[in-house]
Amino acid sequence: MSKTEDFLSKAEEQEIVHAIVEAEKNTSGEIRVHIEEHTEKSPLERAQEVFFELKMDETQDRNGVLFYICVSDKKFAIIGDKGINEAVESDFWDCTKDTVIANFKEGNFKKGLVEGILRAGERLKKYFPFQSDDTNELSNEISRS
Repeated sequence: MSKTEDFLSKAEEQEIVHAIVEAEKNTSGEIRVHIEEHTEKSPLERAQEVFFELKMDETQDRNGVLFYICVSDKKFAIIGDKGINEAVESDFWDCTKDTVIANFKEGNFKKGLVEGILRAGERLKKYFPFQSDDTNELSNEISRS
C-alpha cells in the first residue's frame, strides 16, 4: 500500500467528503482535497498545478479552494481561485491553514482536514454566500495522483 492510501482510512475519507458537503451548504464556493505521495516542487507551486489539472479554475465565480497534501514530503498548501483572492484580505487562509497544520503535527489528519474545510466554508460564506440556484460544480471526492 502506498502512503497516500495509508494516509486516511475509507471511513475518514467519507467524513472529509461529508465535511465538504456541509461546508458547501453555506457558500457557492467549491472545496476539493487532493492527496499525493511526492513532489519535487514547492507545495504552493504543485497545488497551483493540481488546481488547474482538476479544472478548479472553471467555476462560475472563480471561487474554488484546494487543500493539497503531499504525504511523503509532509507538505501542505491551501489555495483559492482568482475570485476569492480578489475579494479577501491577504491573510484570509492563514487561520485555516494553522488549524490544519496544528492537527497534522499531532497525527490528526482527518480532524485537521475536517476542521479546515468547515472553517473555509464559514469564511467563504461571507464573500460567496449560497445562492438558491447554486449547483455543485466540482466533485466532492478526494482526488489523488
